Amino acid sequence: MSQSSSTLAPPPGRQAPAGSPLGNGLKQRHLSMIALGGVIGAGLFVGSGAGIAAAGPSIVLAYAASGLLVMFVMRMLGEMSAANPASGSFSVHADRAIGPWAGFTAGWMFWILLCVGVAIEAIGAAHIMTGWFPGTPSWMWVLVFMAVFCGSNLGAVSRFGEFEFWFAALKIGAIALFLGLGTLAVLGLLPGTSSPGAANLVHDGGLLPNGVDGLLVGLLASVVAYGGLETVTIAAAESDDPVKGVAKAVKTTMWRIAVVYVGSMLMIVTLLPWNDPAVTAVGPYAATLDHLGIPAAGEIMNVVILIALLSAMNANIYGSSRMAHSLVARGQGPRALGKATGGVPRRAVLASCGFGFVTVLLSYWYPDTLFAWLLNMVGGVILIVWGFIAVSQFVLRRRLEREAPERLVVKMWGFPYLTWVALAGVAGVLVLMALGEDTRVQVLFTGGLTVALAATGYAVQRRAAARAGSQSSVPM
Repeated sequence: MSQSSSTLAPPPGRQAPAGSPLGNGLKQRHLSMIALGGVIGAGLFVGSGAGIAAAGPSIVLAYAASGLLVMFVMRMLGEMSAANPASGSFSVHADRAIGPWAGFTAGWMFWILLCVGVAIEAIGAAHIMTGWFPGTPSWMWVLVFMAVFCGSNLGAVSRFGEFEFWFAALKIGAIALFLGLGTLAVLGLLPGTSSPGAANLVHDGGLLPNGVDGLLVGLLASVVAYGGLETVTIAAAESDDPVKGVAKAVKTTMWRIAVVYVGSMLMIVTLLPWNDPAVTAVGPYAATLDHLGIPAAGEIMNVVILIALLSAMNANIYGSSRMAHSLVARGQGPRALGKATGGVPRRAVLASCGFGFVTVLLSYWYPDTLFAWLLNMVGGVILIVWGFIAVSQFVLRRRLEREAPERLVVKMWGFPYLTWVALAGVAGVLVLMALGEDTRVQVLFTGGLTVALAATGYAVQRRAAARAGSQSSVPM
Protein backbone atom coordinates (compact mmCIF):
# COMPACT_ATOMS: atom_id res chain seq x y z
CA MET A 1 0.00 0.00 0.00
CA SER A 2 1.79 3.04 -1.24
CA GLN A 3 0.35 5.80 0.90
CA SER A 4 1.83 6.73 4.25
CA SER A 5 -0.02 7.58 7.43
CA SER A 6 0.58 11.25 6.80
CA THR A 7 -2.13 11.18 4.15
CA LEU A 8 -4.92 11.32 6.69
CA ALA A 9 -7.15 14.29 5.96
CA PRO A 10 -7.88 16.99 8.52
CA PRO A 11 -10.86 16.34 10.81
CA PRO A 12 -14.14 16.99 9.01
CA GLY A 13 -16.27 19.97 9.93
CA ARG A 14 -19.89 20.76 9.40
CA GLN A 15 -19.30 22.36 6.01
CA ALA A 16 -18.34 20.95 2.66
CA PRO A 17 -14.70 19.90 2.40
CA ALA A 18 -12.27 22.79 2.57
CA GLY A 19 -11.42 24.28 -0.77
CA SER A 20 -14.33 22.56 -2.50
CA PRO A 21 -16.33 24.79 -4.84
CA LEU A 22 -19.40 22.60 -4.35
CA GLY A 23 -22.34 23.85 -2.30
CA ASN A 24 -23.85 22.39 0.86
CA GLY A 25 -27.55 22.78 0.11
CA LEU A 26 -28.66 19.27 1.08
CA LYS A 27 -30.50 18.94 4.39
CA GLN A 28 -30.65 15.92 6.68
CA ARG A 29 -34.16 15.05 5.49
CA HIS A 30 -32.85 15.01 1.89
CA LEU A 31 -30.05 12.61 2.81
CA SER A 32 -32.37 10.36 4.78
CA MET A 33 -34.81 10.03 1.89
CA ILE A 34 -32.04 9.59 -0.69
CA ALA A 35 -30.67 6.80 1.47
CA LEU A 36 -34.11 5.20 1.80
CA GLY A 37 -35.35 5.44 -1.77
CA GLY A 38 -32.54 6.61 -4.00
CA VAL A 39 -31.75 3.18 -5.43
CA ILE A 40 -35.28 1.84 -5.83
CA GLY A 41 -35.25 1.85 -9.61
CA ALA A 42 -34.87 -0.41 -12.63
CA GLY A 43 -32.81 -3.02 -10.82
CA LEU A 44 -35.61 -3.76 -8.32
CA PHE A 45 -38.80 -3.02 -10.23
CA VAL A 46 -37.74 -4.24 -13.69
CA GLY A 47 -34.59 -6.36 -13.44
CA SER A 48 -35.97 -8.50 -10.61
CA GLY A 49 -38.48 -10.04 -13.03
CA ALA A 50 -35.72 -11.77 -14.99
CA GLY A 51 -34.10 -12.82 -11.71
CA ILE A 52 -37.32 -14.44 -10.46
CA ALA A 53 -37.90 -16.18 -13.81
CA ALA A 54 -34.40 -17.70 -13.62
CA ALA A 55 -34.00 -18.40 -9.90
CA GLY A 56 -37.56 -19.13 -8.88
CA PRO A 57 -38.20 -18.96 -5.12
CA SER A 58 -34.43 -18.99 -4.50
CA ILE A 59 -34.45 -15.33 -5.58
CA VAL A 60 -35.08 -14.66 -1.87
CA LEU A 61 -31.80 -16.39 -1.03
CA ALA A 62 -30.03 -14.41 -3.76
CA TYR A 63 -31.28 -11.08 -2.42
CA ALA A 64 -30.50 -12.09 1.17
CA ALA A 65 -26.94 -13.19 0.34
CA SER A 66 -26.06 -10.13 -1.73
CA GLY A 67 -27.93 -7.98 0.79
CA LEU A 68 -25.67 -9.24 3.57
CA LEU A 69 -22.65 -8.42 1.41
CA VAL A 70 -23.87 -4.90 0.67
CA MET A 71 -24.57 -4.34 4.39
CA PHE A 72 -20.89 -5.00 5.06
CA VAL A 73 -19.83 -2.79 2.15
CA MET A 74 -22.01 0.11 3.26
CA ARG A 75 -20.82 -0.21 6.85
CA MET A 76 -17.20 -0.06 5.69
CA LEU A 77 -17.94 2.88 3.42
CA GLY A 78 -19.82 4.62 6.22
CA GLU A 79 -16.85 4.24 8.54
CA MET A 80 -14.50 5.90 6.06
CA SER A 81 -16.96 8.58 4.93
CA ALA A 82 -17.94 9.62 8.46
CA ALA A 83 -14.24 9.98 9.30
CA ASN A 84 -13.56 11.92 6.11
CA PRO A 85 -16.61 13.13 4.10
CA ALA A 86 -15.71 13.80 0.46
CA SER A 87 -17.70 14.16 -2.74
CA GLY A 88 -15.43 11.51 -4.24
CA SER A 89 -16.38 9.07 -1.45
CA PHE A 90 -14.68 5.68 -1.84
CA SER A 91 -12.51 6.97 -4.72
CA VAL A 92 -10.89 9.43 -2.29
CA HIS A 93 -10.55 6.67 0.31
CA ALA A 94 -8.91 4.32 -2.20
CA ASP A 95 -6.56 7.13 -3.22
CA ARG A 96 -5.41 7.57 0.39
CA ALA A 97 -5.34 3.89 1.31
CA ILE A 98 -3.88 2.20 -1.76
CA GLY A 99 -2.60 4.91 -4.06
CA PRO A 100 -3.78 7.43 -6.66
CA TRP A 101 -4.05 4.69 -9.31
CA ALA A 102 -6.65 2.91 -7.16
CA GLY A 103 -8.66 6.09 -6.61
CA PHE A 104 -8.54 6.69 -10.36
CA THR A 105 -9.70 3.16 -11.16
CA ALA A 106 -12.49 2.97 -8.57
CA GLY A 107 -13.71 6.48 -9.35
CA TRP A 108 -13.92 6.16 -13.11
CA MET A 109 -15.42 2.67 -12.86
CA PHE A 110 -18.17 4.06 -10.65
CA TRP A 111 -18.64 6.96 -13.05
CA ILE A 112 -19.12 4.48 -15.89
CA LEU A 113 -21.46 2.43 -13.69
CA LEU A 114 -23.69 5.42 -12.93
CA CYS A 115 -23.69 6.63 -16.52
CA VAL A 116 -24.79 3.17 -17.62
CA GLY A 117 -27.39 3.35 -14.86
CA VAL A 118 -28.70 6.60 -16.34
CA ALA A 119 -29.15 4.81 -19.65
CA ILE A 120 -30.86 1.81 -18.04
CA GLU A 121 -33.35 3.98 -16.17
CA ALA A 122 -34.07 6.10 -19.27
CA ILE A 123 -34.70 3.05 -21.46
CA GLY A 124 -36.91 1.45 -18.81
CA ALA A 125 -38.96 4.64 -18.47
CA ALA A 126 -39.25 4.92 -22.25
CA HIS A 127 -40.63 1.37 -22.38
CA ILE A 128 -43.47 2.39 -20.04
CA MET A 129 -44.22 5.49 -22.11
CA THR A 130 -44.42 3.54 -25.37
CA GLY A 131 -46.96 1.26 -23.67
CA TRP A 132 -49.08 4.28 -22.81
CA PHE A 133 -48.55 5.94 -26.19
CA PRO A 134 -48.40 3.16 -28.81
CA GLY A 135 -46.65 4.09 -32.00
CA THR A 136 -44.22 6.53 -30.39
CA PRO A 137 -40.54 5.52 -30.70
CA SER A 138 -38.68 4.66 -27.49
CA TRP A 139 -35.66 6.76 -28.49
CA MET A 140 -37.84 9.88 -28.45
CA TRP A 141 -38.74 9.30 -24.78
CA VAL A 142 -35.11 8.57 -23.90
CA LEU A 143 -34.20 11.90 -25.47
CA VAL A 144 -36.95 13.75 -23.58
CA PHE A 145 -36.01 12.28 -20.20
CA MET A 146 -32.30 12.89 -20.73
CA ALA A 147 -32.93 16.54 -21.64
CA VAL A 148 -35.21 17.12 -18.62
CA PHE A 149 -32.92 15.60 -16.00
CA CYS A 150 -29.74 16.93 -17.47
CA GLY A 151 -31.33 20.37 -17.18
CA SER A 152 -32.51 19.78 -13.60
CA ASN A 153 -29.00 18.76 -12.48
CA LEU A 154 -27.55 21.96 -13.89
CA GLY A 155 -29.41 23.87 -11.16
CA ALA A 156 -28.61 24.24 -7.45
CA VAL A 157 -28.10 21.04 -5.46
CA SER A 158 -31.03 21.95 -3.22
CA ARG A 159 -33.33 21.40 -6.22
CA PHE A 160 -31.93 17.90 -6.64
CA GLY A 161 -32.49 17.28 -2.93
CA GLU A 162 -36.13 18.39 -3.02
CA PHE A 163 -36.85 16.39 -6.15
CA GLU A 164 -35.36 13.23 -4.68
CA PHE A 165 -37.09 13.79 -1.33
CA TRP A 166 -40.59 13.72 -2.76
CA PHE A 167 -39.98 11.09 -5.42
CA ALA A 168 -38.27 8.79 -2.92
CA ALA A 169 -41.18 9.32 -0.52
CA LEU A 170 -43.62 8.18 -3.22
CA LYS A 171 -41.53 5.08 -3.97
CA ILE A 172 -41.24 4.12 -0.33
CA GLY A 173 -44.96 4.67 0.19
CA ALA A 174 -45.74 2.42 -2.78
CA ILE A 175 -43.44 -0.34 -1.49
CA ALA A 176 -45.00 -0.06 1.98
CA LEU A 177 -48.51 -0.35 0.50
CA PHE A 178 -47.45 -3.35 -1.59
CA LEU A 179 -45.96 -5.11 1.44
CA GLY A 180 -49.05 -4.31 3.51
CA LEU A 181 -51.48 -5.75 0.93
CA GLY A 182 -49.19 -8.73 0.39
CA THR A 183 -49.03 -9.50 4.10
CA LEU A 184 -52.83 -9.44 4.35
CA ALA A 185 -53.06 -11.78 1.35
CA VAL A 186 -50.49 -14.22 2.78
CA LEU A 187 -52.45 -14.32 6.04
CA GLY A 188 -55.72 -14.79 4.15
CA LEU A 189 -57.11 -11.52 5.47
CA LEU A 190 -57.44 -9.67 2.15
CA PRO A 191 -61.07 -9.75 0.93
CA GLY A 192 -61.56 -12.03 -2.05
CA THR A 193 -58.31 -13.94 -1.57
CA SER A 194 -57.21 -17.07 0.24
CA SER A 195 -53.80 -17.70 1.75
CA PRO A 196 -51.47 -19.56 -0.68
CA GLY A 197 -49.44 -20.97 2.21
CA ALA A 198 -46.10 -22.33 1.02
CA ALA A 199 -47.47 -23.85 -2.19
CA ASN A 200 -45.72 -21.45 -4.57
CA LEU A 201 -42.42 -21.95 -2.75
CA VAL A 202 -42.30 -25.73 -3.07
CA HIS A 203 -44.24 -26.55 -6.26
CA ASP A 204 -43.03 -26.28 -9.88
CA GLY A 205 -39.47 -27.37 -9.16
CA GLY A 206 -39.14 -26.35 -5.55
CA LEU A 207 -36.74 -23.79 -4.14
CA LEU A 208 -34.14 -24.18 -6.93
CA PRO A 209 -36.18 -25.01 -10.04
CA ASN A 210 -33.31 -24.14 -12.42
CA GLY A 211 -30.48 -25.25 -10.17
CA VAL A 212 -27.40 -23.28 -9.27
CA ASP A 213 -27.27 -21.62 -12.70
CA GLY A 214 -30.66 -20.03 -12.08
CA LEU A 215 -29.58 -18.91 -8.61
CA LEU A 216 -26.51 -17.27 -10.14
CA VAL A 217 -28.67 -15.23 -12.53
CA GLY A 218 -30.80 -14.17 -9.58
CA LEU A 219 -27.70 -13.28 -7.58
CA LEU A 220 -26.43 -11.05 -10.37
CA ALA A 221 -29.85 -9.40 -10.67
CA SER A 222 -29.84 -8.68 -6.94
CA VAL A 223 -26.34 -7.17 -7.07
CA VAL A 224 -27.51 -4.84 -9.83
CA ALA A 225 -30.53 -3.83 -7.74
CA TYR A 226 -28.29 -2.81 -4.83
CA GLY A 227 -25.87 -0.82 -6.98
CA GLY A 228 -26.03 2.91 -6.28
CA LEU A 229 -26.47 2.76 -2.50
CA GLU A 230 -23.03 4.35 -2.36
CA THR A 231 -24.38 7.62 -3.76
CA VAL A 232 -25.62 8.74 -0.32
CA THR A 233 -22.02 9.07 0.90
CA ILE A 234 -21.30 11.29 -2.10
CA ALA A 235 -24.35 13.46 -1.38
CA ALA A 236 -23.39 13.79 2.30
CA ALA A 237 -20.39 15.93 1.36
CA GLU A 238 -22.83 18.62 0.15
CA SER A 239 -24.91 18.63 3.32
CA ASP A 240 -24.72 20.94 6.32
CA ASP A 241 -23.55 18.09 8.60
CA PRO A 242 -21.74 15.39 6.57
CA VAL A 243 -20.71 13.22 9.53
CA LYS A 244 -24.23 12.99 10.97
CA GLY A 245 -25.72 12.43 7.53
CA VAL A 246 -23.44 9.52 6.68
CA ALA A 247 -23.78 7.90 10.08
CA LYS A 248 -27.58 7.99 10.04
CA ALA A 249 -27.89 6.80 6.44
CA VAL A 250 -25.54 3.85 6.93
CA LYS A 251 -27.21 2.75 10.16
CA THR A 252 -30.57 2.41 8.39
CA THR A 253 -29.12 0.24 5.61
CA MET A 254 -29.83 -3.06 7.38
CA TRP A 255 -33.59 -2.72 7.76
CA ARG A 256 -33.95 -1.09 4.34
CA ILE A 257 -32.38 -4.13 2.70
CA ALA A 258 -34.30 -6.62 4.82
CA VAL A 259 -37.70 -4.99 4.33
CA VAL A 260 -37.63 -3.35 0.89
CA TYR A 261 -35.55 -5.83 -1.08
CA VAL A 262 -35.68 -9.24 0.61
CA GLY A 263 -39.18 -8.69 1.99
CA SER A 264 -40.71 -7.74 -1.34
CA MET A 265 -39.05 -10.68 -3.16
CA LEU A 266 -40.40 -13.09 -0.52
CA MET A 267 -43.85 -11.58 -0.87
CA ILE A 268 -43.86 -11.93 -4.67
CA VAL A 269 -42.75 -15.59 -4.87
CA THR A 270 -45.09 -16.54 -2.02
CA LEU A 271 -48.17 -15.02 -3.65
CA LEU A 272 -47.39 -15.72 -7.32
CA PRO A 273 -46.02 -18.80 -9.12
CA TRP A 274 -42.45 -17.96 -10.09
CA ASN A 275 -43.00 -19.20 -13.66
CA ASP A 276 -46.08 -17.08 -14.29
CA PRO A 277 -45.45 -15.36 -17.68
CA ALA A 278 -46.74 -12.09 -16.23
CA VAL A 279 -43.63 -11.86 -14.00
CA THR A 280 -41.52 -10.82 -16.98
CA ALA A 281 -44.31 -9.54 -19.23
CA VAL A 282 -45.71 -6.84 -16.93
CA GLY A 283 -43.20 -6.95 -14.05
CA PRO A 284 -43.31 -8.86 -10.75
CA TYR A 285 -44.99 -6.14 -8.70
CA ALA A 286 -47.80 -5.41 -11.14
CA ALA A 287 -48.27 -9.15 -11.78
CA THR A 288 -48.64 -9.81 -8.04
CA LEU A 289 -51.21 -7.04 -7.57
CA ASP A 290 -53.15 -8.24 -10.63
CA HIS A 291 -53.12 -11.75 -9.17
CA LEU A 292 -54.64 -10.36 -5.96
CA GLY A 293 -57.38 -8.66 -7.96
CA ILE A 294 -56.37 -5.11 -7.08
CA PRO A 295 -58.27 -2.79 -9.51
CA ALA A 296 -56.06 -1.11 -12.12
CA ALA A 297 -53.00 -2.62 -10.41
CA GLY A 298 -50.94 -2.74 -13.58
CA GLU A 299 -51.39 0.93 -14.40
CA ILE A 300 -50.86 2.01 -10.79
CA MET A 301 -47.58 0.12 -10.65
CA ASN A 302 -46.51 1.53 -14.00
CA VAL A 303 -46.90 5.03 -12.57
CA VAL A 304 -44.89 4.07 -9.49
CA ILE A 305 -42.22 2.37 -11.59
CA LEU A 306 -41.96 5.38 -13.90
CA ILE A 307 -41.43 7.65 -10.88
CA ALA A 308 -38.85 5.22 -9.50
CA LEU A 309 -36.95 5.04 -12.77
CA LEU A 310 -36.85 8.79 -13.26
CA SER A 311 -35.84 9.35 -9.64
CA ALA A 312 -32.98 6.84 -9.87
CA MET A 313 -31.97 8.37 -13.19
CA ASN A 314 -31.78 11.79 -11.58
CA ALA A 315 -29.72 10.40 -8.67
CA ASN A 316 -27.31 8.67 -11.06
CA ILE A 317 -26.68 11.89 -12.98
CA TYR A 318 -26.00 13.65 -9.68
CA GLY A 319 -23.65 10.96 -8.36
CA SER A 320 -21.71 10.55 -11.59
CA SER A 321 -21.16 14.30 -11.98
CA ARG A 322 -19.85 14.64 -8.40
CA MET A 323 -17.54 11.68 -8.83
CA ALA A 324 -16.16 13.15 -12.06
CA HIS A 325 -15.68 16.53 -10.37
CA SER A 326 -13.79 14.93 -7.48
CA LEU A 327 -11.51 13.01 -9.83
CA VAL A 328 -10.69 16.15 -11.80
CA ALA A 329 -10.01 18.09 -8.58
CA ARG A 330 -7.38 15.45 -7.71
CA GLY A 331 -5.71 15.72 -11.12
CA GLN A 332 -7.20 12.44 -12.37
CA GLY A 333 -9.39 13.72 -15.17
CA PRO A 334 -9.73 16.39 -17.88
CA ARG A 335 -9.30 19.85 -16.34
CA ALA A 336 -12.12 21.17 -18.48
CA LEU A 337 -14.60 19.26 -16.31
CA GLY A 338 -13.36 20.76 -13.04
CA LYS A 339 -15.10 24.13 -13.12
CA ALA A 340 -18.09 24.62 -10.81
CA THR A 341 -20.54 27.50 -11.17
CA GLY A 342 -22.83 28.40 -8.31
CA GLY A 343 -21.70 25.31 -6.42
CA VAL A 344 -22.67 23.00 -9.31
CA PRO A 345 -20.10 21.20 -11.54
CA ARG A 346 -22.09 21.87 -14.69
CA ARG A 347 -19.47 20.65 -17.14
CA ALA A 348 -19.24 17.37 -15.23
CA VAL A 349 -23.04 17.12 -15.36
CA LEU A 350 -23.00 17.54 -19.13
CA ALA A 351 -20.21 14.98 -19.53
CA SER A 352 -22.03 12.50 -17.31
CA CYS A 353 -25.19 12.92 -19.36
CA GLY A 354 -23.23 12.26 -22.56
CA PHE A 355 -23.53 8.47 -22.38
CA GLY A 356 -27.25 8.79 -21.79
CA PHE A 357 -27.60 10.83 -24.93
CA VAL A 358 -25.61 8.17 -26.80
CA THR A 359 -28.27 5.66 -25.74
CA VAL A 360 -30.74 7.65 -27.82
CA LEU A 361 -28.96 6.22 -30.86
CA LEU A 362 -28.32 2.81 -29.30
CA SER A 363 -31.95 2.38 -28.27
CA TYR A 364 -32.94 3.22 -31.84
CA TRP A 365 -30.56 0.62 -33.33
CA TYR A 366 -31.07 -2.08 -30.67
CA PRO A 367 -34.49 -1.44 -29.07
CA ASP A 368 -35.03 -5.05 -27.91
CA THR A 369 -31.59 -6.08 -26.61
CA LEU A 370 -29.87 -2.98 -25.23
CA PHE A 371 -31.64 -2.86 -21.85
CA ALA A 372 -30.81 -6.47 -20.90
CA TRP A 373 -27.18 -6.12 -22.03
CA LEU A 374 -26.61 -2.94 -20.03
CA LEU A 375 -28.32 -4.38 -16.95
CA ASN A 376 -26.07 -7.46 -17.00
CA MET A 377 -22.92 -5.40 -17.56
CA VAL A 378 -23.47 -3.38 -14.39
CA GLY A 379 -23.14 -6.30 -11.97
CA GLY A 380 -19.44 -6.97 -12.49
CA VAL A 381 -18.52 -3.30 -12.23
CA ILE A 382 -20.37 -2.98 -8.90
CA LEU A 383 -18.43 -5.92 -7.48
CA ILE A 384 -15.05 -4.43 -8.40
CA VAL A 385 -16.02 -1.15 -6.75
CA TRP A 386 -17.06 -3.04 -3.62
CA GLY A 387 -13.67 -4.77 -3.63
CA PHE A 388 -11.87 -1.41 -3.63
CA ILE A 389 -14.07 -0.25 -0.73
CA ALA A 390 -13.18 -3.29 1.37
CA VAL A 391 -9.42 -3.04 0.77
CA SER A 392 -9.47 0.72 1.48
CA GLN A 393 -11.36 0.23 4.73
CA PHE A 394 -8.92 -2.44 5.90
CA VAL A 395 -5.97 -0.06 5.43
CA LEU A 396 -7.58 3.15 6.68
CA ARG A 397 -9.09 1.54 9.77
CA ARG A 398 -5.62 0.62 11.02
CA ARG A 399 -4.42 4.13 10.28
CA LEU A 400 -7.34 5.81 12.05
CA GLU A 401 -6.93 3.60 15.12
CA ARG A 402 -3.32 4.75 15.40
CA GLU A 403 -3.72 8.45 14.65
CA ALA A 404 -7.32 9.61 15.12
CA PRO A 405 -9.53 7.06 16.91
CA GLU A 406 -12.00 9.80 17.86
CA ARG A 407 -12.99 10.04 14.18
CA LEU A 408 -14.32 6.46 14.11
CA VAL A 409 -17.92 7.62 14.52
CA VAL A 410 -19.17 4.61 12.55
CA LYS A 411 -17.29 1.32 12.95
CA MET A 412 -17.27 -1.76 10.76
CA TRP A 413 -18.64 -4.76 12.64
CA GLY A 414 -16.24 -7.56 13.54
CA PHE A 415 -13.18 -5.89 12.06
CA PRO A 416 -11.05 -7.28 10.45
CA TYR A 417 -12.85 -10.62 10.10
CA LEU A 418 -16.01 -9.36 8.40
CA THR A 419 -13.91 -7.20 6.08
CA TRP A 420 -12.23 -10.40 4.90
CA VAL A 421 -15.63 -12.07 4.60
CA ALA A 422 -16.80 -9.21 2.35
CA LEU A 423 -13.72 -9.52 0.15
CA ALA A 424 -14.24 -13.27 -0.10
CA GLY A 425 -17.88 -12.69 -1.01
CA VAL A 426 -16.97 -10.28 -3.82
CA ALA A 427 -14.36 -12.71 -5.18
CA GLY A 428 -16.78 -15.64 -4.88
CA VAL A 429 -19.52 -13.94 -6.91
CA LEU A 430 -17.01 -12.95 -9.60
CA VAL A 431 -15.79 -16.55 -9.83
CA LEU A 432 -19.36 -17.82 -10.13
CA MET A 433 -20.00 -15.27 -12.87
CA ALA A 434 -16.87 -16.43 -14.72
CA LEU A 435 -18.11 -20.03 -14.59
CA GLY A 436 -21.59 -19.21 -15.91
CA GLU A 437 -22.07 -19.22 -19.67
CA ASP A 438 -24.50 -16.31 -19.64
CA THR A 439 -22.39 -14.12 -17.33
CA ARG A 440 -18.85 -14.93 -18.46
CA VAL A 441 -18.83 -12.11 -21.02
CA GLN A 442 -19.66 -9.59 -18.27
CA VAL A 443 -16.67 -10.79 -16.22
CA LEU A 444 -14.37 -10.51 -19.22
CA PHE A 445 -15.65 -7.02 -19.96
CA THR A 446 -15.28 -5.95 -16.32
CA GLY A 447 -11.80 -7.45 -16.06
CA GLY A 448 -10.65 -5.72 -19.23
CA LEU A 449 -12.10 -2.41 -18.09
CA THR A 450 -10.42 -2.73 -14.67
CA VAL A 451 -7.01 -3.49 -16.16
CA ALA A 452 -7.28 -0.65 -18.68
CA LEU A 453 -8.28 1.90 -16.03
CA ALA A 454 -5.67 0.66 -13.55
CA ALA A 455 -2.93 0.95 -16.17
CA THR A 456 -4.10 4.45 -17.10
CA GLY A 457 -4.31 5.44 -13.44
CA TYR A 458 -0.80 4.14 -12.76
CA ALA A 459 0.53 6.13 -15.72
CA VAL A 460 -1.19 9.27 -14.41
CA GLN A 461 0.25 8.60 -10.94
CA ARG A 462 3.80 8.17 -12.29
CA ARG A 463 3.53 11.33 -14.39
CA ALA A 464 2.29 13.33 -11.39
CA ALA A 465 5.13 11.96 -9.24
CA ALA A 466 7.69 12.84 -11.90
CA ARG A 467 6.29 16.34 -12.23
CA ALA A 468 6.36 16.83 -8.46
CA GLY A 469 9.96 15.54 -8.34
CA SER A 470 11.13 17.91 -11.06
CA GLN A 471 9.51 20.88 -9.34
CA SER A 472 11.10 20.04 -5.98
CA SER A 473 14.55 19.82 -7.60
CA VAL A 474 14.31 23.35 -8.99
CA PRO A 475 16.54 25.71 -6.88
CA MET A 476 14.54 28.31 -4.94
